[in-house]
Amino acid sequence: MSEVLNRGVELAPHEVILRPLVTEKGVHRSSRHNAYAFEVNRLATKGDVRSAIEHLFNVKVLKVHTATVKGKPRRARFRSGNTADWKKATVTLSEEHKIDFF
Repeated sequence: MSEVLNRGVELAPHEVILRPLVTEKGVHRSSRHNAYAFEVNRLATKGDVRSAIEHLFNVKVLKVHTATVKGKPRRARFRSGNTADWKKATVTLSEEHKIDFF
């Protein structure tokens, strides 16, 4: 089920999806629009995310939107730096399918 990326890296479905993003906004989207948000591997493409979600949760995916979230500046005592950039995917499912996280 894994796809070969442009960079020559092959990712398994459990390597593509890192964790679900359970937030107030995400719960609202899941209840109203049947859309779920996930933190995904930075190397994953939309096709990788689609196949991983369909394989792991046995659902039918309609749309996949991805966004790279930039890291924020942080300070700890005398050091300053940035948090890491990460990739977010919002997946819209067909109406008859649903994912339960709890």
